[in-house]
Amino acid sequence: MTFSLPRELRLPSGRFERRGPTEIWLADELPDDIEELWVELLRRAPDTGLYPHLCWPGDHGAPEGAEAADAVDLEKVLAVDFTAYREARLPYWSDPSTAELPDDTPEGVAPWPHDPGPPFDSWPGFAPAGPSGADPAEAAARAVAELLCTDPFASSFVLALVPARCSADVPALVGWDHGAPMPLLTALLRSWEERFGARVIAAYGGEVQVSVARPPLDPGDAERLALEHVLSTADNIVDDPPTPFPEYARELVGRTEWRFWWD
Repeated sequence: MTFSLPRELRLPSGRFERRGPTEIWLADELPDDIEELWVELLRRAPDTGLYPHLCWPGDHGAPEGAEAADAVDLEKVLAVDFTAYREARLPYWSDPSTAELPDDTPEGVAPWPHDPGPPFDSWPGFAPAGPSGADPAEAAARAVAELLCTDPFASSFVLALVPARCSADVPALVGWDHGAPMPLLTALLRSWEERFGARVIAAYGGEVQVSVARPPLDPGDAERLALEHVLSTADNIVDDPPTPFPEYARELVGRTEWRFWWD
């Protein structure tokens, strides 16, 4: 059934489109006041059940419901995944010579830096929640404005309104699928919403863009969060481009926008 649009807000013209069991609304063009509109839409979302989202039209696979993520015991899954990940990667973390390039590497290519890996022998538990006070709606609107100013594909974005329990569920509901483990990713995004005021603002191509209202400010907390990012399986975390884990973790301190992508 087609849902009602918020009458109090000035929305551009648009159309409804079915994605599996979910019907979403797509604007015909991006509104000029999208930053202000985003704040209002997010603040009203607990009542309207509609979450704003940037995507590419027609860029979707088979939508998934939120039920699969409901069944994920996130901490148990991450603990098991880290054990397997550490076992597979420990030889590379332990041997600085892995930073060397093969003999047939073209001249001028610098060796990848050695990655000592996460400083944990076992799953350390979730990173604690970030400091309170910041408004997730305002943080999301700022991230949207930045994305639209800097992303080379910004002209292809469309604004969608998606019926959902939270922004974390939106990628699965609209059918975004580029190799990510969707139940696990959705469960992670939900947890980050609660702990860090994170909001999914866009999913397009192989990318998911997330705004963060309350990022960690403590380096130790950022290391635990960085491990959660690694276990999301996103290709750009640590491996591509090759970023040593300690460097990636340091960059998360105070960082208000997270980017994930899968090949």
